[in-house]
Amino acid sequence: MNPKRAGLAALAAVVVTAGAPAVASGSPDSTLPDSAETLPQVDMEMVLKAAQIDPRRADQAPTPGAKDSVMAVEQALRANGLLDQERVDGHYGTETVLAYAGFQRSLGHEGMAASGFPGIDSLRRLSENRFEITRTVVPGERSKSDGETVNARTKAMLAEAERLTEQDFTLEQGSYNPGGDPTSAGTHDGGGVVDIDVHGMDAVAVTESVEALRRVGFAAWHRTEEQGDWPAHIHAAAISDPDLSTPAQHQPGDYYLGRNGLADQGADDGPPVKPIRTWEEYRRAN
Repeated sequence: MNPKRAGLAALAAVVVTAGAPAVASGSPDSTLPDSAETLPQVDMEMVLKAAQIDPRRADQAPTPGAKDSVMAVEQALRANGLLDQERVDGHYGTETVLAYAGFQRSLGHEGMAASGFPGIDSLRRLSENRFEITRTVVPGERSKSDGETVNARTKAMLAEAERLTEQDFTLEQGSYNPGGDPTSAGTHDGGGVVDIDVHGMDAVAVTESVEALRRVGFAAWHRTEEQGDWPAHIHAAAISDPDLSTPAQHQPGDYYLGRNGLADQGADDGPPVKPIRTWEEYRRAN
């Protein structure tokens, strides 16, 4: 086996979802439940999914399976004076994004750390005496792949996609690269996003690569030269990576809604993969 693939494949066995629910401590408010056993549970996986999809929807419908968790988060934001009661509806729309960003700023976060997209640290702070967190998602430590920076979750996902296709991907651009490529429109500023070189791949190999990336939890597309000011490549954004930049958050949301992840919000032009799964969902299914 290729040494690079062997090393990356080992990473695919690492589960980067923390297993134990986080229960915050503190002095109970008299209006809150008397014990941790009565606190509502917030599924972080579902909250992240809703935070990507709901702001891209044309209606106010909640993401299936996410409503109760999102409502518990919204109730906590409401208790902090950051969200109107009428917005406590289980739909993680623009007002909830703004409210959560306000909470992140109250913790001293700024920039991408105050985008309104929940990370485990801010979610734990918000949860104090209000809800328990289950199925946490963390990006993991950053390292280099093909000289490009990615986090542990993304690296494990790439390794599994390589295993499925029996190919070695070469990264043209990694994550945490603010301003590195103006044509990327900020999607690579945070974590979870990579561009893959398609030089030397035929059309079948490109399609198989996009399909494998989608199967393991990426919103992935073959970007052609006709679509923008860039060489042909595969663009992949790891669904529900807590470090996604705001523009990158929009791409998985659009992917769930059958769009191409570009500014024109055209129809998805990639190979259909159903059901759409996150990395954590893929691991549980396999």
